Amino acid sequence: MATGIAGKGQIEDAGPVHTSSHALARLLGDFSAGAGPAHRRLSDLIRLLILDGRLPLDTALPGERDLAAVLGISRTTVSTAYATLREQGYLSSRDRARGRTQVPTRAQPEPASPGPDLIDFSHAAPPAPGEALHRAYTRALDRLPRYLPRHGYHPAGLPELRAAVARRYTERGLATDPEQILVTNGAQHAFSLLVRTTLRPRDRVVTDHPSYPHALQVLRSAGCRITPVAVTEDGWDVDGLAAAARGAAMVFLIPDFHNPTGLLMSEVDRARLRFDGGLVVDETMTELALDTAPPVPVAAHRPGVVSIGSAAKTFWGGLRIGWLRADRGLVQRLAQARAGTDLGTPVVEQLACAELLGEIEQVLPGRLAELRERRAFLLELVGEHLPDWTVGRSDGGLSVWARLPEPVSSALAAVAPRFGVHLAAGPRFGVGGAFERYVRLPYSLDPAPMTDGIKGIAAALSAVRSGTRAPTTPATPLA
Repeated sequence: MATGIAGKGQIEDAGPVHTSSHALARLLGDFSAGAGPAHRRLSDLIRLLILDGRLPLDTALPGERDLAAVLGISRTTVSTAYATLREQGYLSSRDRARGRTQVPTRAQPEPASPGPDLIDFSHAAPPAPGEALHRAYTRALDRLPRYLPRHGYHPAGLPELRAAVARRYTERGLATDPEQILVTNGAQHAFSLLVRTTLRPRDRVVTDHPSYPHALQVLRSAGCRITPVAVTEDGWDVDGLAAAARGAAMVFLIPDFHNPTGLLMSEVDRARLRFDGGLVVDETMTELALDTAPPVPVAAHRPGVVSIGSAAKTFWGGLRIGWLRADRGLVQRLAQARAGTDLGTPVVEQLACAELLGEIEQVLPGRLAELRERRAFLLELVGEHLPDWTVGRSDGGLSVWARLPEPVSSALAAVAPRFGVHLAAGPRFGVGGAFERYVRLPYSLDPAPMTDGIKGIAAALSAVRSGTRAPTTPATPLA
């Protein structure tokens, strides 16, 4: 059985990870864009890379002279940027040693005039369907007593929930047996378990590009080599995927209302997906079809596809229930492998999720109508306050992918908290510092905070263009 790379805490003698000047330059992108001193722009972007996780903690940064040569700037600029990071607590201070990335051990002071509570544009997740969720949990608690005499461990999931998930796949055009379903603690858990169990360090994985940041992080943590293939405004390059997939151990795609772009892979392209390696598809957005009929699962077009789903985007992020659909042998293997990290998913949440899936046809129409209204409202706001941004087509899901006229996404995300907004920089969704001209904008917020958030982003963009320096407070996680 293949296993992933152990965490740093388990490798006491391995020493820090080193990054080269060329690798860091790719992550930085065109850092020269924007006003203000070059050393400030450089330190701000390196700090954002650390907070975003694109520069892992305890990574040794390249030497000043080498980085200056690669970036085409003076060594003094790099030296000053590194000194700023040390002062802020983001770079270690060790004599005669390359500085290692870290986070401040003490809270940084709040910037002057912090404004209102930060509006979270870094998450694309809907609010809970209040009445339906309350009803589901009430019924789950009513059914709980029958499980109390048992031990409570169900590595593959409760039979009721496995049957409900299988039934939903069948309703969507893919005949599924409950034994083909593994219940997990969210979609991220499902993907992580699959990667740890089936891949080895240095295995090559093909992904669409951009892609979901946490999935990319799972692959990096497992020591996999990522080969990205671009998703354009016209969709997926199926021929390019096939060429890139030769010799790859896995292909990971998000064909259903792609996160972050919102695009939907056509039925023609789904039927053309043929790879030597295993195909894994993220279907967490599949129920959020806004402008089209719900898609037929990719696995209906070819055998052997592993499908990953979740209740988080359909119902509520706080309902930490995910699942994986695969052949029975792989499901059994994964259920056995998960014992190394956990012994199963909470019973009450599984019962509640089964209830919600049982009445999904009553819950969805209202949620989809609300999302359509919010998407239209967001597009109006962008047109009014960010008129030089280009917003791509979104067929469903929870976000749009906006193109900026200049490559300042990371700088914008670094400055935005000063103007009351948490924003996910475009490169978070890519490999090698790509997407500095893009930002994901979710339309899952209520109208009032959405309005204030877009106004804050517009103000932050003006500040970036005029050379305002970013504050040093940490960013929030991403969903």
